[in-house]
Amino acid sequence: MRYWWVNQNQTYRHEVPGGYLWSPVTRADGVRNYFYDTMTEVQPGDVIYSFSDTFIKAVGIATSAAEPSVKPDFGGAGDSWANYGWLVQVEFQELDKPIRPKDHMAVLAPLLPSKYAPLQANGNGLQGVYLTELPLRLASALDAMVGEQAQLTANDVLAKPDPLSLLEVELESLIGRVDLPATEKRQLINARVGQGLFRNNVRLNEQACRVTGVRQLHHLRASHIKPWRESSDVEKLHGCNGLLLAPHVDHLFDRGFISFEGDGSLIVSEAMEPEVLDAWGIAELQAPRAFNVDQRHFLEFHRSQVLIA
Repeated sequence: MRYWWVNQNQTYRHEVPGGYLWSPVTRADGVRNYFYDTMTEVQPGDVIYSFSDTFIKAVGIATSAAEPSVKPDFGGAGDSWANYGWLVQVEFQELDKPIRPKDHMAVLAPLLPSKYAPLQANGNGLQGVYLTELPLRLASALDAMVGEQAQLTANDVLAKPDPLSLLEVELESLIGRVDLPATEKRQLINARVGQGLFRNNVRLNEQACRVTGVRQLHHLRASHIKPWRESSDVEKLHGCNGLLLAPHVDHLFDRGFISFEGDGSLIVSEAMEPEVLDAWGIAELQAPRAFNVDQRHFLEFHRSQVLIA
């Protein structure tokens, strides 16, 4: 297990709720950067301290190694960054009482590494630092300051099943069959890789089930808006062609019993049995969230071609 510090002044409100870290591969001038290269060294189970606006606001456990990914929507903060980079999936726990390192520098300053430190000796942040590794003694000091606020453990996080990956598991088992022709195996391998990229791309736009509000990713599925069989190769992987949905909501959406308007409001087909909606607790959404332009494009197809009239 290794320990990391991530500076998220510009991206905290996107990355922590979204459950990920993202960085470009290189700086804007094409030069490699240690603080981006570190993304490729993170492994599942590593601990990550999230620093934003002079406070440690969250602690996370990495649940994946770095994977190639398109740039999330960071608003104006990400305008100067490349469109492709590294994404690491993280399960974050926000702290009820954020820690201000500047108030503890008598303890922390002697533990700072001489190279690639996360902070200045006076407790101020360092411009240009994104992700940097922490020495064990420094990580132990931070852990003591956080105390019982962070209850996440690597074993708990990594032991959770991930329904988002169930298709990948099924594809993997098919790939291992000896009775399949080589060309069919290649198609399955491509599908497996594509499903992983699609899942990551969807997570850059969606952080919770639109109907139930569930945010825990291990209880959600990545569902295509425009069905896979109808999508082009680009659309199959497009992050805006997907939603994160609870399994029962995914079932209804996939079969056309429900859909969404562009403003995020729920559409229920007349073919949908009211007693099922009641039993599953599905009702009119109290605070619908509008979809972006690309998502609306795919939803138009879903409403016209999938939703049962």
